Amino acid sequence: IVFAAAGTAGQRCTTMRRLIVHESIADELVDKVVAAYKTLTIGDPRDESVLVGPLINEGAYEGMQKSLETAKEQGGEVLVGGNRVIVDDTENSFYVEPAVVRMPEQTDIVHNETFAPILYVITYSDLDEAIALHNAVPQGLSSAIFTQDNSEAEIFISASGSDCGIANVNIGTSGAEIGGAFGGEKETGGGRESGSDAWKAYMRRATNTVNYSGELPLAQGVKFL
Repeated sequence: IVFAAAGTAGQRCTTMRRLIVHESIADELVDKVVAAYKTLTIGDPRDESVLVGPLINEGAYEGMQKSLETAKEQGGEVLVGGNRVIVDDTENSFYVEPAVVRMPEQTDIVHNETFAPILYVITYSDLDEAIALHNAVPQGLSSAIFTQDNSEAEIFISASGSDCGIANVNIGTSGAEIGGAFGGEKETGGGRESGSDAWKAYMRRATNTVNYSGELPLAQGVKFL
């Protein structure tokens, strides 16, 4: 969860933006995620000890701050992160602490994609509710379920489960398997790259019908009297 949400400073199309967690374990899990966030090293990404690099520019930083303020206005609580970090006196760079925000429900801000490390946490009581929350947003690229229940996993990756182009089981959302088709649905766009569909982009489809009969039959068996 932490890697998928905070990796690449949240600036990845497959970044985990929402953590939909069962109400019975939400407090325990959130405490563990927050504790892990507090250990993240922030700085020059060329340093092998650094886990979180900078945002791309000031606009990305301002967008993150606006989203956090909106989340708080909609009842959210910022549990950790969100502050700017000055690294090596680089005042023109925008490093930030990845943020975790506990939300009372899936409000409007949770439906938006902020290209920054913000993880919204919402709870659910049963799998149908979780899938409904999951599919309610306009984006549809990557998703994941963490479960030891095979039936839940099968439901999630079926047509009645995740509506994303990528649906993982017990693997985070970020990145993609190189051998699999990559692409999304809804506002994330259609079509696929890589995987078994990749070669089709280099081909053109042709239909060839060869008549070896010595006669000249017409289509659909039509006959002229």
